[in-house]
Amino acid sequence: MRLLRHLFAMPSRRLFAKDALKRIAEAIAASEVRHTGEIVFAVESALHPRAVLAGMQARDRAQEVFAQVRAWDTRANNGVLLYLLLADHRIEIVADRGFDGLVSPEQWRGACQLVEEGLKAGEPEAAVLRGLEALSALIETHFPRAPGYVDANELPDDPHLL
Repeated sequence: MRLLRHLFAMPSRRLFAKDALKRIAEAIAASEVRHTGEIVFAVESALHPRAVLAGMQARDRAQEVFAQVRAWDTRANNGVLLYLLLADHRIEIVADRGFDGLVSPEQWRGACQLVEEGLKAGEPEAAVLRGLEALSALIETHFPRAPGYVDANELPDDPHLL
């Protein structure tokens, strides 16, 4: 059953058109003005059939993507990945070690639930924007931008369609 979902998954471009991806990138850029963290958004329609047969789960793939997009490679170790695996209806957040002991799993889960609710309502762009706003609020609490802070955008704001 899971293999079939992955073989016949809806392409992510059908949910996130070019203009929606642009607005998501703009939302990421705007949020990063409020804090020193870096947010990456990635969406994947489905896993490769070999990965599904090997038992790869969304969390495992999200951790792989976190490394691939180098979300761990920030000066303050405060990169965050918001990852969607459409075939499994899974939303995962992977945060760098700078958040250890600062943000609880329940708080990360709250951001995931916002995305989940919006996706179920058929509003993928709005769902991601709400999730990004929740992530931004969490990041801002622990990594606020101080007056006069000069930011180098360490990671691209453009969404990753995998």
